[in-house]
Amino acid sequence: MLIHPDKSCLLVIDIQEKMAPVIHQADEVIDNCRWLIEIANRLEVPVLATEQYPQGLGYTLPQLRQLIAEENILEKIHFSAMSDAEPNRVINSGKHNQVILVGMETHVCVLQTAIELKQQAREVYVVEDCVSSRKPADRAAALERFRHCGIHVVTREMVAFEWLRRAGTDTFRDISKSYLR
Repeated sequence: MLIHPDKSCLLVIDIQEKMAPVIHQADEVIDNCRWLIEIANRLEVPVLATEQYPQGLGYTLPQLRQLIAEENILEKIHFSAMSDAEPNRVINSGKHNQVILVGMETHVCVLQTAIELKQQAREVYVVEDCVSSRKPADRAAALERFRHCGIHVVTREMVAFEWLRRAGTDTFRDISKSYLR
């Protein structure tokens, strides 16, 4: 199944100030997430973010936070965003049958959120080049588990091109010029 911009949302999981410095290849993952968030914003795909216990782990990194509406940044204490009342309410209040996940840590918060979304009968997509963990082996194990659970593992370009749907439009030309070269 293809990802549709009018049926999906992008969920940014726990890319926080005190978490990012210990994540494997964090700079690359953060840049990739920023790229995808910017495209989502241009295409008016809703972008939501979670913050795991921000009093201890800090807030969403400023370079990403500035791209996300303040009311769409949701605090949580459970590892799965779907186990916390507010993120669950916000995600379920929209028309987002498809949820695209990016963030940290792949094998903990991203994994548990993805599985609970799948249990809610959502189409779940984890963006492989926009997730990481402290240890590469944990990320690799999570990616394998996603596939075994029927969760789609995709790349940021797959998401962008599926949101765009076709070439030859002003939107495609604008995004292609800015992001796809």
